[in-house]
Amino acid sequence: MQEEARYVYDRRRPENTTLHRVVRENLETLYAAVDAGEGNKLPAFVRKELEGYLDCGILACGFAHLKCERCGERRVVSFSCKGRGFCPSCMGRRMCQTAANLVERTLPEEPLRQWVFTVPFEIRHRLAYDGKLLGAINRIFVDTVLRFYQSKFGEHGKGGAMSVVQRCSSDLKLNPHVHAILLDGVFVEKDNALTFVAQGHLRTQEVCDVLHTAVVRIVNHLVRRKVVTKESQLVPDESFAEREPALARLAVSAVSGLAPCGPELRRNQDPIALRIGTPRILGPLSASEAGFTLHAATCAGADDERGREALLRYVLRPPIAQKRITEGPEGLVRITLKKAFSDGTTAVDLDPLSLLCRLAAMVPPPYFHTARYAGVLASHHAWRARIVAEPKTDTCNHEDKARAPDQPTAKNGSGYRPWAELLKRTFAIDVETCPTCKGRMKLVSLIQERRSIARFLKRLGEATEPPERAPPREPPYWQSRELRRKGVKFAA
Repeated sequence: MQEEARYVYDRRRPENTTLHRVVRENLETLYAAVDAGEGNKLPAFVRKELEGYLDCGILACGFAHLKCERCGERRVVSFSCKGRGFCPSCMGRRMCQTAANLVERTLPEEPLRQWVFTVPFEIRHRLAYDGKLLGAINRIFVDTVLRFYQSKFGEHGKGGAMSVVQRCSSDLKLNPHVHAILLDGVFVEKDNALTFVAQGHLRTQEVCDVLHTAVVRIVNHLVRRKVVTKESQLVPDESFAEREPALARLAVSAVSGLAPCGPELRRNQDPIALRIGTPRILGPLSASEAGFTLHAATCAGADDERGREALLRYVLRPPIAQKRITEGPEGLVRITLKKAFSDGTTAVDLDPLSLLCRLAAMVPPPYFHTARYAGVLASHHAWRARIVAEPKTDTCNHEDKARAPDQPTAKNGSGYRPWAELLKRTFAIDVETCPTCKGRMKLVSLIQERRSIARFLKRLGEATEPPERAPPREPPYWQSRELRRKGVKFAA
């Protein structure tokens, strides 16, 4: 029997959120400010992401029509933008689906440990749009951790990893960093059978050793690629600046927090400097060296299925949540931090245009892979087929199967999960059950034609037109009276 829903489905209304208002009121101003710089425009993929977000969840842009088979109750569900940059709804759906597939179809039922690896300020804007360089750093780091596990159990031990690239910090500054989920141990083959040997207690000194080895290997790679000199000075990527000058300027400012992606109002500003030296312990299982940091204190047990999925959702989470963006003083927008900074700051206040600049820099380029697999979890590894979890059998009863012939089925082992299933799995919301008679809601049609949308929404008493974008403001473009008074310029 299916668990009774704990929550009632309520259609989201993104047009009423602060984030949607900020994008809606400042998008045309951002275009005008960028165009006025040197006649350059934002790349098409960034514009598509920003404009797609404005249509996501808006009924006037199209919706699905559902009807109860028993009592005739009607429900409408808006379309999504399927964004990869910052849309909380679409990226939240992708988070839930990927985490569920990893738990049920990919990861063996063994303990997991998260390793979080960050890079210095000076190379963050370079990594943001250089997929090959970021991929190389990701591979070097994950390979270093896998070698650490292997060194403890001998050459015959094989570990596995799944890594995800997050593109920003909690204050939405551009910060490409790696969240790697590793099997906390190795597989060993004996008598044609694979046995998992757990890591056991991990010491902080071992984390320092892993960090030091990774830093040495990565810096050597950066020197060979001529990204940094032997004296650890940054070499700018002139080719990218020539191809996308507007986006290159936004990337640099999104890392530092200066105009146009700032300034932000907080207690202190952290200095941007390369810190050379030996590994420094920051806390339990946490260390720093030369601006690189490593944290490995979060883990989940083999029998803790809920904890394993929660850990994976954290790694795959969207960069921003709707509730963290609120109205601030003096026309500013407040970003509430998930964790207070070392100087005690719990929130930062930004001009709305500066926030939009950070969102633009957050959008990954096309074909920019954010999730990778290594070790025994890699698709080409000989042991993968013997290690990956078998898909769990469907627990729904025959009555549910018989009355749901229109649900899409998985093809060729695909892990696609319908939107309704994800809502039920994540929030215990059964969107396919009628709230009035508990009957089944069936998809009737997809309303996409403009005249049909207007006619249908008019009967429901909903707005028939999407919210309008605000026209571009005149220079100096800032909406905040305080920044206008200080005379802060848009171009850095």
